[in-house]
Amino acid sequence: MQHQPCQPGIEKDMIPRPIYDNPCYKGSCKLEGKVALITGGDSGIGRATAIAYAKEGATVAINYLCDYEREDALETMNCVEQYGGKCKLYPGDICSERFCHQLVKQVVKDFGCIDILVNNAGVQFPRENFEEIPVEQLLTTYRVNIFPLFYLTQAAIPYMGCGSAIINTTSVTAYQGHVKLIDYSSTKGAVVSFTRSLSLAIVDRGIRVNAVAPGPIWTPLIVSSFSAKDVGKFGQDTPMKRAGQPFELAPTYVYLASEDSSYVTGQVLHVNGGTMVDS
Repeated sequence: MQHQPCQPGIEKDMIPRPIYDNPCYKGSCKLEGKVALITGGDSGIGRATAIAYAKEGATVAINYLCDYEREDALETMNCVEQYGGKCKLYPGDICSERFCHQLVKQVVKDFGCIDILVNNAGVQFPRENFEEIPVEQLLTTYRVNIFPLFYLTQAAIPYMGCGSAIINTTSVTAYQGHVKLIDYSSTKGAVVSFTRSLSLAIVDRGIRVNAVAPGPIWTPLIVSSFSAKDVGKFGQDTPMKRAGQPFELAPTYVYLASEDSSYVTGQVLHVNGGTMVDS
């Protein structure tokens, strides 16, 4: 049981710490020479994905929000570099369309291209009653969870060639719903529709668009949004009776970024501890 007072949460302050690296995972050059831009890459699922990408030979560009997260971001960068990967940090607010375009241009300037775009950053603000969701919370949830997918993807596509991949993080709540996360769940449903529609729109360019729908995963978002009581029983309602760890999702993001999934687009892969959903 624990709670952090504001979002985004800090991974280094979590007890126990999320497990973001699987030392038994050995890369096989699946992403050799690729450049990946990951939003929310400082911690949680984004961190685990960055590390797995580094093991597979990718260069990683990590976006995170603010100085509050810098220590987490530096830890991620250090881990990427320990595995021999190149990594650069890009702080800034992706709610700004202008910043998103600047971010993409800077990554291209630094590394020459973008082969993989992982739209992963998100927020959630649980409310006991639907009627209590204030307009400002609703706007914030959409500004963070869905608008940047449009901004960043529009900015990145001109620099992405045939064989590139866009991977969006949705959620099991898009399929199951969540009584305390109605606005969040609706944005994650929008991510599913965005993924499917965009995949059709750019399939002729050879760019694949897919998504991952995590179940309850032990990340800073959880301890910075739910109450300590809810955190204490987080994940116990899954068939596997536990929360997932970030490293357990990372291979899914590798698969969708690599040629292993060359015939996969417009799909959502579910990593949720056994929860059955209609996809």
